[in-house]
Amino acid sequence: MTAESTVPPPAGQPRDPGLSPVSVLPPRTAGGRVPLPSGRPAVRPPSRLPLLAADVTAALLGVLALTGVPHRPLYAVLLVAATLLLRPRGLPHPPDGVLDELPAVCGRIAVGWLALAALVAAYAPHQVLSARDLFLGCAVQAAASCAGRGAVHGRRRAALLHHPRAALVVGPVRTAQRVAAAVLRHPRCGVRPVGVVAGGPREPSAPEGAADGAETLPVLATDEEVRRAVVQNGVRDVLVVDPSARTRQAPLLRVFAESGCAVWEVDAESPSYAPSPSDGSYGSCASHTGRDRIAGFRCRRLGPATGRPAGGAGKRVLDVAVSGVLLLAVSPLLLVCAVVLRVSEGPGVVFRQVRVGQGGKPFTLLKFRTHRPVDEHESATRWSVADERRMPWFCRFLRRTSLDELLQLWNVFRGDMSLVGPRPERPYFVTRFSEAYPGYAARHRMPAGITGLAQIHGLRGDTSIEDRARFDNAYIEDWSLWRDVCILLRTAATLVRPTGS
Repeated sequence: MTAESTVPPPAGQPRDPGLSPVSVLPPRTAGGRVPLPSGRPAVRPPSRLPLLAADVTAALLGVLALTGVPHRPLYAVLLVAATLLLRPRGLPHPPDGVLDELPAVCGRIAVGWLALAALVAAYAPHQVLSARDLFLGCAVQAAASCAGRGAVHGRRRAALLHHPRAALVVGPVRTAQRVAAAVLRHPRCGVRPVGVVAGGPREPSAPEGAADGAETLPVLATDEEVRRAVVQNGVRDVLVVDPSARTRQAPLLRVFAESGCAVWEVDAESPSYAPSPSDGSYGSCASHTGRDRIAGFRCRRLGPATGRPAGGAGKRVLDVAVSGVLLLAVSPLLLVCAVVLRVSEGPGVVFRQVRVGQGGKPFTLLKFRTHRPVDEHESATRWSVADERRMPWFCRFLRRTSLDELLQLWNVFRGDMSLVGPRPERPYFVTRFSEAYPGYAARHRMPAGITGLAQIHGLRGDTSIEDRARFDNAYIEDWSLWRDVCILLRTAATLVRPTGS
């Protein structure tokens, strides 16, 4: 799970009852240094290569099952390419069984074969694949893929069961003992708690038998006890069961992370069936934001960003293709808007403003000018003028129809932005919002977009910044190329009933 730097909510601001998609260890502060072993490699998620190898092998077997069909090597290359393009995203956690992922596997295989049949029909209509060939190829590939993936998952589950990773539980003693007991009752988690690091408000000790028969773990109260437990048990995971520990025990958690431990925040209080605060009117918006579980508790990994960001080559190809076509298609409309603005409002048709993009890198965003700020300071620090009645009628029309945003297609084509992603904001507001709203800074893991998941849920203009950050992070966590296509289609639908921005 990827994470970026966020800032804890200011004093007095209520904490979200559920887990946001992303979080981060606070920066290192003075004091609290525990002499833990250094130089150990960080805990990494399981490799994707075995699952990818199983899928590619299954695709090849599906093509080999076709008899009497010419150009099978070409079909194999195309089908393997479709398999790689449609590969699932996210951490490859072992499911409870191969049946759990059967619908997704079969769906990807069916899409790949239908795409192959469409290409053959388009470029070699005399060699079109029959319905029998399609069914046979899909069936063989699905069976082989399920068998291969089942073997990979089974081997990983067995490894976790027989060689669990030692863990420490950080938090109030009673809560930590309860979570540790639950984890010990479910050895398939692959985690074995070996001690409790006391933290948080003092609580009475757990009554006898409160751990449902599980052995009570030792409570580590000093730095030396923590160091000894880490060294002797080879601790590789830390479970934080107190949300406030991220701030109060930040130096200790930072030391754990630097020593190669994986630090996880575990939601010990909210039931796993509680709805996530990022749930929206579309069920798919947050269907995976709480996918990490340990003994039924929702959890998320804390730490610096690792791995490649979501998106990549496929997203860039989609951006270039769609923005290039749209720029050609709407160029007459852009010309008309520019002429009308020039005649009615004078020179300065294009409005340029510095916004913050991926990785916090600034870029110049382009729009049609609908408002003339008093000076540069007002332009950089004033929030919104969308409802000003003094705005000329044509400028109001451009804002209400979002036509003033069309010039951002050039930003997309140039690579400053993406078609779909978190909306970019000015540096002044990025600083303010990052200090006030947890997770806001994490939006910059992905290129900024013209539209996004937050926008299709009505979060435009003067709406909740906290909600926007939550939806944007949910989009990044669950990104897929198909989701980008869906958001673009829903955005096109909302243009029929414009509300402005």
